[in-house]
Amino acid sequence: MAGPDTAEIAARARAAGRLGIDTEFMGEGRYRSLLCLVQVAVDDGQGGADVWILDPLTGGGFDHEPLAELLADPDVEIVLHAGRQDVALLRRVWQTDITNVFDTQIAAGFAGMRAQIGYEGLLAELLGVRLQKSASFTKWDTRPLSPEQADYARGDVLNILQAADELQRRLTASGRLDWAREECRVLESITDDRDVDQIFERLPRIAGLDGGVRAVASELVAWREETAREQDKPVSSVLQDAALVEIARRKPKNMERLSQIRGLHEGTLRRRGKWILDAVERGRSQPPIPPTRERGPGPTPQDAPLIALAEALVRAGAMESDLAYELLATRADLQAVVTAVREHLPEPDVRTLRGWRREVVGEELLALLRGERTLSVGSDLRLHIVNDAT
Repeated sequence: MAGPDTAEIAARARAAGRLGIDTEFMGEGRYRSLLCLVQVAVDDGQGGADVWILDPLTGGGFDHEPLAELLADPDVEIVLHAGRQDVALLRRVWQTDITNVFDTQIAAGFAGMRAQIGYEGLLAELLGVRLQKSASFTKWDTRPLSPEQADYARGDVLNILQAADELQRRLTASGRLDWAREECRVLESITDDRDVDQIFERLPRIAGLDGGVRAVASELVAWREETAREQDKPVSSVLQDAALVEIARRKPKNMERLSQIRGLHEGTLRRRGKWILDAVERGRSQPPIPPTRERGPGPTPQDAPLIALAEALVRAGAMESDLAYELLATRADLQAVVTAVREHLPEPDVRTLRGWRREVVGEELLALLRGERTLSVGSDLRLHIVNDAT
């Protein structure tokens, strides 16, 4: 049986100038997530949307190329909700770029709603629509789909274009639509590709180990990734991080020594012991790997009250501007700013000090840490910022 006419769907979306899209996938027990469904919505010309559920797992499937080309067309707006995983998955599986993204979860934070608002809550707050999300924890790779699963999947995009319309109306009125679009552009580069060098550098305690140990650990990481990819298994089921680092530290030369390492199960030793020892031997023959970067000044106990004060200022600024606090700063951002001021270093490259965020709270934050601002609680029980430099 032939799949949906995706060329016709893409033509309609291109004529309308936008496409709503969502995916269902399964990541459990796999190296990387499996794309199970793609749901798309196109304006129907009457204030609603036509929805198609595209199934890549059934016989015949569908031709994704017209939609892949559409996703990469900068003249077509791609509307998603909490779309980081959707974008990464579609970029990899369909081998396409995704441009002109409008993420309704991100946009909601600029419209005064809570950060990380779910799709259910968004539709209820914006449109008064109530979703019945009864199939959220389901095996999307099982066929045939049940009517309940199909209804759930359809509901994920049925109202997404209307939600985007309302958010864009509100953001245009507040002058923040460009801010939201700027934040959404970050999603265009999201990927679920696994960078072996980054995975290696994130291993526990790896930065403090000597170069020879790091070289062995690097070989073990590369072997683990290749094994997990070939067998389509989670990397943790091949070899846990803690055990990998301990193997690198001890550099065992035989199965007896390998079996003495805590965290290695008998099944792992039986199935993969030889390959682990081979990776250790390859690592021994490699040049030592020094730390990739020097450690800068770290946090001090005296930073804690400063960070709390900085967070209070940022939260006050977020409330004053009717923005979600999470859009403005993370604790890591605040720590970097506090450290830089304390050590008389150049301004750190954190988002709180860039672009529109600097205008909203960044300048005030720097002034506070320089002693040029005072925070006080007024009779209205609101936080007030006093300019001490005037």
